[in-house]
Amino acid sequence: MLQVKNLTKIYDGGVKALDNVSFEVPKGQFLAVIGLSGSGKSTLLRCINRLIDPTEGQILWDGEDITAASPEEMRRIRRKIGMVFQHFNLVHRSKVVTNVLAGRLGYVNPAWSLINRFPKEDMEKAIKQLERVGIADKADQRADELSGGQQQRVGIARALMQDPNMILADEPVASLDPVLAHSIMKHLEEINKKDGVTVLCSLHFLDLVHRYADRVIALNQGQLVFEGFPRDIDDKKFKDIYGRDAERVG
Repeated sequence: MLQVKNLTKIYDGGVKALDNVSFEVPKGQFLAVIGLSGSGKSTLLRCINRLIDPTEGQILWDGEDITAASPEEMRRIRRKIGMVFQHFNLVHRSKVVTNVLAGRLGYVNPAWSLINRFPKEDMEKAIKQLERVGIADKADQRADELSGGQQQRVGIARALMQDPNMILADEPVASLDPVLAHSIMKHLEEINKKDGVTVLCSLHFLDLVHRYADRVIALNQGQLVFEGFPRDIDDKKFKDIYGRDAERVG
């Protein structure tokens, strides 16, 4: 179980990105995180993985205090937390398979990784993960030769290389058209349902939330303004989340 307790993040300059946020995520749940741009969604996910440090509060994962973990302990913890980014975070000039193998960096000798030497079983595993997301035929292409949807599949395959217990997906479909968005979301759904991996996914569009999420939390100016099921977001709660002038689309 993931437990976030009274989490606050204040950036240099006094900007409060998160304001006393608390919630829990049971193991195996697909949780959507929604809100306007700048509401704190990305900050929240990055705090959970300690890519940035919270100012106050506590994050517990299976009883272990992530916020108090040493750098060495965080290296071990991050092995089991996959991250999928909005802008893919691939090494564009490297081969697709090399980008996928980066998901094993927490497991191999760092010196090996500098010269792109990985065990044979990791190479085989990388191809299997590319097969799973449907782009094994692109393994030897450069990452920047792929479309946006294909690059995001590489990002998912890279996360799967970690054998994760949890995946944090930060706006994974924000830069994709609706058809490709559903393709990516279906991969995340399969990982959640078939593998039992807990997924926290920040999203903009409510139709995706209704289609894929078990539960949803909403942020507005860094504060938690909704926690519940997607079906419970009525017109009043919609306005609370997105503002009085917001209108539903579609």
